[in-house]
Amino acid sequence: MTAALDVSAVRHVQARGLRFRVFEQGQGTPVLLLHGFPDSLETWAQVAPVLRDAGYRVVAFDQRGFAGSDAPAGTASYRMQELVDDVPALLDALGIHEPVHVMGHDWGSMVAWGVALAHPARVRALVTISVGHPQSYGRAGLEQKLGKGLYVLWFQLRRVAESYLLRAGGMQRWLGGGRDAQEVVAQMQRPGRLTAALNWYRANLLPILFRRWPRCQRPTLGIWSSEDAYLAEGQMRDSQRYVDAPWAYQRIEACGHWVQLEQPQRLAELAIDWFRQHPGR
Repeated sequence: MTAALDVSAVRHVQARGLRFRVFEQGQGTPVLLLHGFPDSLETWAQVAPVLRDAGYRVVAFDQRGFAGSDAPAGTASYRMQELVDDVPALLDALGIHEPVHVMGHDWGSMVAWGVALAHPARVRALVTISVGHPQSYGRAGLEQKLGKGLYVLWFQLRRVAESYLLRAGGMQRWLGGGRDAQEVVAQMQRPGRLTAALNWYRANLLPILFRRWPRCQRPTLGIWSSEDAYLAEGQMRDSQRYVDAPWAYQRIEACGHWVQLEQPQRLAELAIDWFRQHPGR
């Protein structure tokens, strides 16, 4: 089971007509944590306290379609621009108007890149885990597209993907032992929830592959783990080509896709060091 966050620091906040479940704790410069598929804000339970104790105001939230946040209907509700624009709106609702540090994993990494590209004035520095700059991901080779990332194609199959993932053992087989599927399935069995989560893939596959993305102007640390079953190293390592700001790459050995669960202390320490190097304005 995923470790629990302090429930006293969790509440619901309205932004852009949606109700988001938000964790907020600590004081100091804000750090925003963005989860991916098929996760929730609880994925940061072992990272958030380390950031808080280092003097940061830690904010995490269930992104639209996940866990305790609203799941609007329709694939269009999950287009990248919608996901990205949730971030400044939510920060405003929390009274956070200064630039923030942003750390994202998996789809949360893609949103983190998107926020830095679309709203650079809201970002001090980035830590992106697993997923590289969208242009780098889109141009990744066959290892990514037909090897590790082939699942993205069958996620496009409506009802077929849902049926497979929710039937006995389906989610566990897809997760490959990297996560305990029980809590994931419990969330996704709620009406419409798995479809909402898969709509992230359905709304954004072609734009990510074929759109021309802006270059990143914010300091970025890219992190990739050697046993990641879903993302190839090159798409993260080569993200440097699309960053016009300080860049660093960190490969974490003997670690699977969910770095924040497997090596939370190491991840938090890397992030804190990067944020301290790039305090922003």
